[in-house]
Amino acid sequence: MAENNEQPLDLRTRAVMAGRAEGENSLAPVLYPSSVFTYDSVEEGQKLATSLAPERFYTRYGNPTINAFEEAVADLEGAEAARAFSSGMGAMSTVVLGLCSSGDHIVAQRQIYAGTQLLLQSVCPRMGIDVTFVDGTAEGAFADAVIPGKTMLVIAETPANPRLDLVDLEALGALSGPMTVVDSTFATPLGQNPLAFGVDLVLHSATKGIAGHNDATIGVVAGSQELLAWLWSFAVLHGGNASPFDALNALRGLRTLGVRLDQQAATALHLAQFLESNPGACEVRYPGLDSHPQRALAQRQMNSNGSLLTFDLVGGSAAGRKFVEATKIAWQATSLGGPETLVTHPASTTHVSLTPEELALSGIGPGTVRVSCGLEQVNDLQADFAQALAATEA
Repeated sequence: MAENNEQPLDLRTRAVMAGRAEGENSLAPVLYPSSVFTYDSVEEGQKLATSLAPERFYTRYGNPTINAFEEAVADLEGAEAARAFSSGMGAMSTVVLGLCSSGDHIVAQRQIYAGTQLLLQSVCPRMGIDVTFVDGTAEGAFADAVIPGKTMLVIAETPANPRLDLVDLEALGALSGPMTVVDSTFATPLGQNPLAFGVDLVLHSATKGIAGHNDATIGVVAGSQELLAWLWSFAVLHGGNASPFDALNALRGLRTLGVRLDQQAATALHLAQFLESNPGACEVRYPGLDSHPQRALAQRQMNSNGSLLTFDLVGGSAAGRKFVEATKIAWQATSLGGPETLVTHPASTTHVSLTPEELALSGIGPGTVRVSCGLEQVNDLQADFAQALAATEA
């Protein structure tokens, strides 16, 4: 990468420049589809088999295409290293099971992706790992739940799925004792950098905003070289590595993340303001709104307010279901961060596995709708939302 000795490069510039192999003249990411690579001697083979993350040995260990994506994410997160996985949940499972053992304790926030919650609620107890859930928005909640000498890991997600609750990254990074990890999927590396606040690991479902085109399923974790070496060893054993094809698409998507996120965030703010003015919608949540209960925190720790917004419909479950079925430009789908605007009814999709009590504790109501803003013209989306809102009253 070209060096700029006068001033640090903007993250949007670095997203275009990062992850390019030394001496590689191809502007597009280069695909290495091979599952295995040859070597010339037994000695070389032994060296590769016993080295950390060799990029040309066996793709479960490393691969030039995957490594390029990892290097780009590490660069943008200000990390020493990164490791890509077959999905965001593959990344989270590796962090949890790679760092924690029977008898350990985890503290996690209550406002969290349902897949992560199920991992912590159902898998961890079978492994003898205790988990305590706390309100991630409450001051001191994480620190108060830490058990000295027993708590191995503290897990946060900010902004949280789906209500966009925020966790104070500075307070999280100041915790002493346990390791800390932040699921920063909704923010992307351009939206916030948890490691800069002292957090140990940052995790993304790169399937979402990073890849950005709904054509890759991939996760990634970034942090110190020491922690990533430990996670790499565990990942090699359980085999949840990323595909070179998905890494290629994710790296390609990373190149345009800056312009995509800028437009999506502008659209999200516009739609959030429109919804706030509509009597059929209530509890509109977007970090860029002055009405967001943690607006000041968003201003302190986020570089972009993101592409996601959430709102509730006055008519409850029936209205929520009608709205997502009535949109004509926005599509019903559970992912986010792509070029298409997506709407989903969390209680019946992304969080359908939660009990009514767990839904209530997560702030998810029967009429909650989550929106991932795409790249369509904002006035077209506003008109689409207006007719869908009208449909809920019919």
